[in-house]
Amino acid sequence: MDRKKFIKNLGMGAVIAPIVPVALVSCTKSDDNPDITPSGCAVSPSETAGPFPIKTPADWVRENIVGNRKGVALRINLTVQNTNNNCTALEGALVDLWHCDAAGNYSEYNNQLDGSFTSAHFLRGRQTTNANGQVSFISIFPGWYPGRAPHLHLEILDRSGKSLLITQIAFPEDVSKKVYATSGYKGDFDTSNTQDGIFTDSLAQNMADAVSGNTADGYTLTKILRVSV
Repeated sequence: MDRKKFIKNLGMGAVIAPIVPVALVSCTKSDDNPDITPSGCAVSPSETAGPFPIKTPADWVRENIVGNRKGVALRINLTVQNTNNNCTALEGALVDLWHCDAAGNYSEYNNQLDGSFTSAHFLRGRQTTNANGQVSFISIFPGWYPGRAPHLHLEILDRSGKSLLITQIAFPEDVSKKVYATSGYKGDFDTSNTQDGIFTDSLAQNMADAVSGNTADGYTLTKILRVSV
């Protein structure tokens, strides 16, 4: 089944629409070869695992992490590179991703904004990088909650499960504003990227490399993440 039919069959309604992945935006010398050493080959910033990290990531190996949540479609395309090998692609790395829903709730935990979701597992998943160091997730644009700018959580582990990096990805504020003006979201965020304490000393490195698309058809986020192996 191709991706368009797969997403159509999700049954999420018109909000979740087919997304065509875009070319990865990076500082490599060639867009066609992710193994060429980029300038400024440095490990991505390490951030806190909280809030609400994945409890059992190995149980949720999946590309589509939407679950029963609704929102503006978001495809997340990530590339993992090894700084100890001239920032070449890292194959076989485990990438765990999690984020809140359109209302700011995380699954697997209680005492959320809208109650308890301890038995739910939405918006969490794991993928393994291919020969080009790439993984992709089908999700929705995350919402926000008081005190934090919109963001994604990520952990990268080696083949044996050893943690290599815990980090977060920030979104361009103009894109977030457009999304949060749509039905299902709760309006503009209360904390900007520069006001967010997590991003204070590393915002440029935390920002998504590119976010393209629109609220009707969905968005595609791309980001290169660098670890030391």
